[in-house]
Amino acid sequence: MNDLRDLYEEVILDHNRNPRNFQKNPPDANRHAHGHNPLCGDDFTVHLTVKDDKIVDVGFEGVGCAISTASASLMTEAIMGKTVEEAKQIFGNVHHMLTEQGEDADTSTDVGKLAVLSGVKEYPMRVKCATLAWHVMDAALENRDDVVTTE
Repeated sequence: MNDLRDLYEEVILDHNRNPRNFQKNPPDANRHAHGHNPLCGDDFTVHLTVKDDKIVDVGFEGVGCAISTASASLMTEAIMGKTVEEAKQIFGNVHHMLTEQGEDADTSTDVGKLAVLSGVKEYPMRVKCATLAWHVMDAALENRDDVVTTE
């Protein structure tokens, strides 16, 4: 169990210090969404370029705690090159993994390296931090313009 915790901490720290696709607004981005977690101040915008139902580019910007930033970074890597439906399925699976809620999750599908985020469950107050970027990404996929919140 200590190995998994060490891996969780290492990945979170790495993606927080060196977030992938951060401060990136792809020039051809055609879907955007904004989200805010009022409890801790996490605030992110996700930009997607979707062509022929496939995510061909993704970026995010904003401010957040280490967990929310790392989760957003991991999310961008996970959805790049996926179809909209595949990205929605990944969102459902990650949300289910973190909250054990949601009927849309395909629990037979392995979340791959995103499983490292499961360590967040040990800190229930941080689950909303870890899921914010995912909810924002889902809103961007749906072209929703409301501000997403985890409250």
